[in-house]
Amino acid sequence: SRAASPPSPLWALPEELLLLICSYLDAQALGRLAQVCRRLRFLSSRDLLWRRIARGCLNSGFTQLGTDLAAGIPVKERVKVSQNWRHGRCRRETVLKWKCKQVASFSSSFLMPWMELDGEYLYLSQAENIQAYHLCAEGTGLQRHPQAIFSGHQEDVCRFVLVNSHIVSGGGDGSIVLHKIHGSYSVKFSAHEQEVNCVDFQGGLIVSGSRDRTAKVWSLSVGRVGQCLHTVQTEDRVWSIAISPLLSSFVTGTACCGHTSPLRMWDLESGQLLTCLGTDFHRGAGVLDVFYETPSLLLSCGYDTYIRYWDIRTSTRKCVQEWEEPHDSALYCIRSDKNHMIASGSSYYGVVRLWDKRQTRCLQSFHLSSPTSSPVYCLRFSTTHLYAALASALHVLDFTAS
Repeated sequence: SRAASPPSPLWALPEELLLLICSYLDAQALGRLAQVCRRLRFLSSRDLLWRRIARGCLNSGFTQLGTDLAAGIPVKERVKVSQNWRHGRCRRETVLKWKCKQVASFSSSFLMPWMELDGEYLYLSQAENIQAYHLCAEGTGLQRHPQAIFSGHQEDVCRFVLVNSHIVSGGGDGSIVLHKIHGSYSVKFSAHEQEVNCVDFQGGLIVSGSRDRTAKVWSLSVGRVGQCLHTVQTEDRVWSIAISPLLSSFVTGTACCGHTSPLRMWDLESGQLLTCLGTDFHRGAGVLDVFYETPSLLLSCGYDTYIRYWDIRTSTRKCVQEWEEPHDSALYCIRSDKNHMIASGSSYYGVVRLWDKRQTRCLQSFHLSSPTSSPVYCLRFSTTHLYAALASALHVLDFTAS
């Protein structure tokens, strides 16, 4: 009689069934499976299998809603790099240095660099200009000479935003300047009586906040460019501002020198106050940075040394989570991956901290300015690198390094 055929190996199954089976494996098991044969190595590297794992990782490019912010980079590679973020494994480099003014406090007039990342370019404000630097292909470095320089302010740029190939900046001269990145188009208009500390730009509208204790809404519609639609009397210096992703409201962070909440939401169409966030605040506990993750989720930080996480769907009186800076330093800037990770910049010795929202304590700390003390005025990060702007230098942390 004919001998029975040997059973087919597991990896001889149709690809659809193999993918279904592999979808129940964790990262370690997928890694071991890749060592069996070429077919399983190829199969176990599929983005489909790693996407579920990546959503639970730090800074893997996926938001809470599942949106992929880093399409084009294999998800498996992002999961590997995510482990470096979690364990603080990185290579540090100072890529730019510049002369700076001596600083005393956030409220003084001094050079305070700000930056934005956009694909292959990093935009950095230095004094009255914004310079565009091309990121080197190998990772950490920048081309030493800027590809473009955007001018227009008579005094230092305080802050700027980059949206839809446009740069909107606010300066110490009280003006707002709009540049089109690819072209010579630019518009400048007088906005405030004192320095414009913060700006945001969405949906054809600019919002700005100033030391003159006002926030303003500006039109960029054809024929109405630079027209002020609303002036909000904040009764306090405005340090930070952000437009809601729904384009229905904006939030201001103020110096908290009076008796009003330092974090307030305003209607974008009417300019009327909608609500105050929080009820327990101390004099001087100003909000220096705010960041929208979703239309209902908002992060804030400032002089009171806390990162606060607000969910306006549940309560405007109390934040849903908070994390305290362990060395009692003011927090100048904040950013998140819109999922599990938060990065913050402290006011002393260039300290950058990484936080996991699922934990109460700081995950990792990096000291970038020893022995000279400097705040981290701004930080931005991609899935592989973190950029931190201090008083006299730009530092990069490369998390692709093992």
